[in-house]
Amino acid sequence: MVKKVFVSLLFLFLVGCGYKPASHYAKDKVKGNVFVDMYISIEDPKNSVIIKDAMSEILVSRFGSKLVYNKNQADTTLFLRLNSVGMQVLQYDAQGYEKLYRATVNIKVDYASHEDKGSVTVSGTYDFAVDGQNEISEAKRFEAIKNASSKALEEVISKLAIETFRKEPINDEETNEYEDPQQ
Repeated sequence: MVKKVFVSLLFLFLVGCGYKPASHYAKDKVKGNVFVDMYISIEDPKNSVIIKDAMSEILVSRFGSKLVYNKNQADTTLFLRLNSVGMQVLQYDAQGYEKLYRATVNIKVDYASHEDKGSVTVSGTYDFAVDGQNEISEAKRFEAIKNASSKALEEVISKLAIETFRKEPINDEETNEYEDPQQ
């Protein structure tokens, strides 16, 4: 009973204070028909395709966007580029072999619509263990990069939401800047 009352009060508080999730604001940047394009990295072509698919999935599930496969039909265009992929050893076992790794992925996302254009850079990490192996297998590497990329692309939502706040005009009455009386 107490749990239901708490959840109800929390819901009323969030609704009453005008809370809106970041995806609500990010939808202002990514609206209408969306075309997703990707620079295919020669060094990592498989991961480039995975990143494009992950971005498409986020657009459909989070934004409810309609994806188009012709750039001319798009209201918004997203261009993805895999900036860098890195592997870092985090922990060694008693014999000195690598035991725990961190995959780090940096992705640049350029967006353009009829009203606005810009760019955000996101990064994601994924920690994974290599059980009893001395080296990272290709399958483990691929899976780690896929997971790190998904985490990075989740960050796109918040970065685009922040961009909407930066682009809004500021009303002079709302600014709290100090004015020098001697000027």
